[in-house]
Amino acid sequence: MGKVNVWVKRGFIAATAVSGAISVLLLAFTLFSHGYYHEDEELENVIVALHGMYVISILTLLITIAGMFGALKKKKWALILFAVGMILGSLFMMGCLINALVARPQVAKEMKRHFLDAFHLSNSSRSFLEGFKGAEIEFHCCGLDQGYLDWGYDIPKSCVCAETSTAPCVAAPRNSSLAEKHTGDEPVMIYGEPCIPKIIDRTLGMLGILLGVILGVTLLWVLAVVLCVIILCQLSQKVATPTVEFNHEAKAGVYTILVDPDDT
Repeated sequence: MGKVNVWVKRGFIAATAVSGAISVLLLAFTLFSHGYYHEDEELENVIVALHGMYVISILTLLITIAGMFGALKKKKWALILFAVGMILGSLFMMGCLINALVARPQVAKEMKRHFLDAFHLSNSSRSFLEGFKGAEIEFHCCGLDQGYLDWGYDIPKSCVCAETSTAPCVAAPRNSSLAEKHTGDEPVMIYGEPCIPKIIDRTLGMLGILLGVILGVTLLWVLAVVLCVIILCQLSQKVATPTVEFNHEAKAGVYTILVDPDDT
């Protein structure tokens, strides 16, 4: 069995340790998410994703443990198991990245259709309305798709422009609830942009960050696989041993008899 370069071994252990730490964090996040949605009636919509996250986090953690064991104990079978598992995992992640990039332009259309089909400000649940009003304050917008017109007469205070806001504002209609309750001479200024484009932009930005993280993890796995293959190649090298040759012309060694055979 050949000797493994110490820097290659250290690099592999470091990459494997980071991969294992990421797997532990993913497993912890999955457990937290499962506990958070445990009593939620919409758990059925995310149960498949949670199960997938369980499988990915546990498998990658076991594979990284096998790779660490193989590197420390010089076990080829463990290193081969790590290499095969990480290669398959990297191919799977790259396939997911490619599909996500291809489908990214359709995400905005699907999100907009989902909002318009599932939610109507006039008859939505109270929890959704409260959450949406918070989004209006955060994103400095008003309404879903057609701006303040989506609210009709009852335009909420969340649409009122903040003094520090840089978003475009328009005067509230005089026949709206805000204008009728206003006692000053100046009109009530409300946000003129709808919220769906801003929500979609925020979602696509978060999706881009997620894809970047997935790409970074995939490249880390590829690096670990390359180092693992190098370690396997170094372990497979045979150590050259010098051959011993007998020379008839070799001189007899000089030695001293310690015990006389006749005395025994």
